[in-house]
Amino acid sequence: MCGIVGIVGKSNVNQALYDALTVLQHRGQDAAGIVTSHDGRLFLRKDNGLVRDVFHQRHMQRLVGHMGIGHVRYPTAGSSTSAEAQPFYVNSPYGITLAHNGNLTNVEQLAKEIYESDLRHVNTNSDSEVLLNVFAHELAQRGKLQPTEEDVFAAVTDVHNRCVGGYAVVAMVTGYGIVGFRDPHGIRPIVFGQRHTDEGVEYMIASESVSLDVLGFTLIRDLAPGEAVYITEDGKLHTRQCALNPKLTPCIFEHVYLARPDSIIDGVSVYKARLRMGEKLADKILRERPDHDIDVVIPIPDTSRTAALELANHLGVKFREGFVKNRYIGRTFIMPGQAARKKSVRQKLNAIELEFRGKNVMLVDDSIVRGTTCKQIIQMAREAGAKNVYFCSAAPAVRYPNVYGIDMPSAHELIAHNRSTQDVADLIGADWLIYQDLPDLIEAVGGGKIKIDEFDCAVFDGKYVTGDVDEAYLNKIEQARNDSSKIKTQAVSAIIDLYNN
Repeated sequence: MCGIVGIVGKSNVNQALYDALTVLQHRGQDAAGIVTSHDGRLFLRKDNGLVRDVFHQRHMQRLVGHMGIGHVRYPTAGSSTSAEAQPFYVNSPYGITLAHNGNLTNVEQLAKEIYESDLRHVNTNSDSEVLLNVFAHELAQRGKLQPTEEDVFAAVTDVHNRCVGGYAVVAMVTGYGIVGFRDPHGIRPIVFGQRHTDEGVEYMIASESVSLDVLGFTLIRDLAPGEAVYITEDGKLHTRQCALNPKLTPCIFEHVYLARPDSIIDGVSVYKARLRMGEKLADKILRERPDHDIDVVIPIPDTSRTAALELANHLGVKFREGFVKNRYIGRTFIMPGQAARKKSVRQKLNAIELEFRGKNVMLVDDSIVRGTTCKQIIQMAREAGAKNVYFCSAAPAVRYPNVYGIDMPSAHELIAHNRSTQDVADLIGADWLIYQDLPDLIEAVGGGKIKIDEFDCAVFDGKYVTGDVDEAYLNKIEQARNDSSKIKTQAVSAIIDLYNN
């Protein structure tokens, strides 16, 4: 769920990269980084923290050059040390920097190949550094002093042949250009666009179209699964399909939660998809309880607001804002430790009592992962005087881990894993719980003007589109992702950072 951006401009791109990363900040709040290129030299700044905290004026002044890439990160693999902030760099060939959104499922095999066959050293636990070294090795195999677009596309083809998983990538070849590419399943999003200036045409590659909009770029299109785009330093645009059998199966959770509502992904408006989610939920409520006694629909800010508004409209029930959000608290589902998550929920939201007292309240959230957040929110609604508290999820029950770049916990930490809807309702304290049906979610996202036949819905149905995820793999990631491992890793990381500073 990281955010990536690359720009080839006609003047310094440092401010544009910074602005783009602030727009993509929702995709990662753990670390941020920018690298630019000028006269064959690289200028890099990266560290843990939000974009506004990582980059100060003194850093921006050093980030010179009309070509660069940027990244905002939250950890899906590896630790949270500043050493694993992106972009990553290798000096051979040419000097390549890379930023990555996603997760490789065959990273252990690749890391072994890199060391034993490619004779390359990987310095962190990040699969992004592995991906960088695979790309660098394949580009070096071309044996050219000056790489052409054919060499770049051939290297991307070899990356697709070796790497498995979900990945969207921007990489900068120092002195030559920026390349963006997407895995053959198109799991993670990536778009590109252009804007016209007095000096000429500038190009931008990014995770979401909203970052192009804000900076005045016109969206050209999404990269197709397996496709690469290469923009030379002098501003020439090249695209090429680099995968043998690409098939679009994008992550449906982008539309549920990850992406901003003002983005368009694979031609589908995230906002309209969430409106349709609300319609589908209203239809299900009317089927199951045509004589419902819901007095008011209240969204849990912010991602569920669009679906909740349309749900209320279709039910003919009042829509009210019942919670005020503190926007200076991070996303809770990526925080390690139940105690930390419980504390952050109370810090993040506060109930407006007059919207709850004496009412039958339908709370709407985008999804239920661990259940920690919604349990606390339901309790807050009761403390504010609600007569009955119903809970509605715009997504189906999350029963399986994500392996393609979303740090959803191990299966035993998912509240819906091996539990019925009533079991979950009892655990979170809801008087009634209703989930979106998976066929309805698929129709809501893929049933608009742009038809998408298949999605990665693994967190809901356990079907992993890359075909290489088995029980043994899931057991490995469970060991890596459980709360105790994360807390231990972050404690060690904090000691290392303290020592280094």
